Amino acid sequence: MPHRFIPFVTGQFYHIYNRGSEKRIIFQSKRDYQRFLKTLEYYQLEGPKPKFSHFPNLVVQELDSSKKMVEIVAYCLMPNHFHLLVKQLRDNGITEFVSKFLNSYTRYFNTKHDRVGPLFQGMVKAVLIETDDQLVHISRYIHLNPLTSFLVKDLAHYKWSSYQDYLDNHSSFCSTDEILGHFKNPQDYQQFILDQVSYAQEIEFIKHQIIDEV
Repeated sequence: MPHRFIPFVTGQFYHIYNRGSEKRIIFQSKRDYQRFLKTLEYYQLEGPKPKFSHFPNLVVQELDSSKKMVEIVAYCLMPNHFHLLVKQLRDNGITEFVSKFLNSYTRYFNTKHDRVGPLFQGMVKAVLIETDDQLVHISRYIHLNPLTSFLVKDLAHYKWSSYQDYLDNHSSFCSTDEILGHFKNPQDYQQFILDQVSYAQEIEFIKHQIIDEV
């Protein structure tokens, strides 16, 4: 975890993100994506509980889901980075959550892919969400990632984000109420997302053009 002059505040929302060291791929297979999601679900809960690496097939729902360090509001896993929108539920919750799930996934990935050393690039990045408008717009930014990066042409075809959970208004571990409470129904949220697609893709294209020219 990075050193911060302002600590995470309980009850506040944060955009948490990081990418692979040297921009490396951090998800090489369907199993990698699945393992990362199970790790997120597992470590949002407070202990004591069995060590995850010893029980990778543990049904997380069997644990006490009422005791959480953080609430996961939205997520998107991309081939070489991830985005999380989380709410801290108790003091030091985000720091402990991030440290545990990153260390756990790194150990799994290094063992599976026969490598050593850090998997992620430096310290995790975190941005405080200060307003309700910022909260819903960050959720849109997170969910648009597969489209703006041109990985898919239809968000409904991307399995590794919470977008479909929002349309179904149901998830095993992602809390959608905070965002959907700002919309009449999931369909209005879907339209809110899709209204920004062309603009977001244009910005992404321009960004890559500038980088290529430097």
